[in-house]
Amino acid sequence: MLEPQTPTPDSPPEAPAGLDAVNQQLAEAYPELSPQLKLAAGYVLEHPVEIAFQSIRKSAAAAKVTPSTLMRLAKRLEFESYEQFREVFQSAVQAGPVELSGRASQLRSLASQTDDQVFLDVGDAAFDNIGRLFTADNQKKVREAAKLLLGARKVAVVGFRDTFACAYHFAYVGRIAMPDVHLIRGLEGGLLTELAPFGEGDVVIAFGFEPYCAETMRALEITRANGVSAIVVTDTMRSPLVPGASITFPVANATPHFFPSILSAITLIEVLLAECVAFGPDDLVDNVARFESRMREMGAYVEQA
Repeated sequence: MLEPQTPTPDSPPEAPAGLDAVNQQLAEAYPELSPQLKLAAGYVLEHPVEIAFQSIRKSAAAAKVTPSTLMRLAKRLEFESYEQFREVFQSAVQAGPVELSGRASQLRSLASQTDDQVFLDVGDAAFDNIGRLFTADNQKKVREAAKLLLGARKVAVVGFRDTFACAYHFAYVGRIAMPDVHLIRGLEGGLLTELAPFGEGDVVIAFGFEPYCAETMRALEITRANGVSAIVVTDTMRSPLVPGASITFPVANATPHFFPSILSAITLIEVLLAECVAFGPDDLVDNVARFESRMREMGAYVEQA
């Protein structure tokens, strides 16, 4: 539940400073909101562009609530008015994602002579998902997450079922530079045993899309109880994985495919690990060099003739 801020007699209450703060507070409060406020909060979390530029009446109608419900939601976040609340979204949207929709349109034009609509639609979705990842807000969060990872004693990586590929990729690539990155598999009821060594000063990075895995929730509960900081990569700020997270990345995963796309999550992994190596100690570069040398010595790679 949102904690009310206590202003001093000489200063007004301080509203959340940016879109990240608004989204995080809404996500934390979401499970305990009234049904009407849940509808409003869900719409706000899923439609930032519409909130930025639509009138309050139009946004309320789309969310299936009254304008006064949206105003109550803004007040709950300590905004003095709905306009002040909306300005946060306008600033974030104006900073905007890297524009890739034009490239997607070119892709459609180039292949318009074919009737393979599935191929084109998957391409459109992929460009859009990646474009939504590269925002000014996410750039700041990536730097914060990299600092958190670099400062950790150990890093646990969690992702089950559809996001296991994300967890495995992060752990495999991350461990090349940072040996204290550990993939949590949870096989044969071993989740508790694998997570027992992690505590204060450690970090868990968890991946999870709807439908959310019970094992991922359990892993976050265990690590949170032990004082482990969490970085969560999920599909929406309404995800049950979000409460308690130090940093959350909601990534777009829309696709015509029958399974959620992991493209944005994999790209985020590449960005996070690149930031770690770029801004981490020289040891990380040395670790990468030693890994490559060791692999070549063992004949792990096929040399070109």
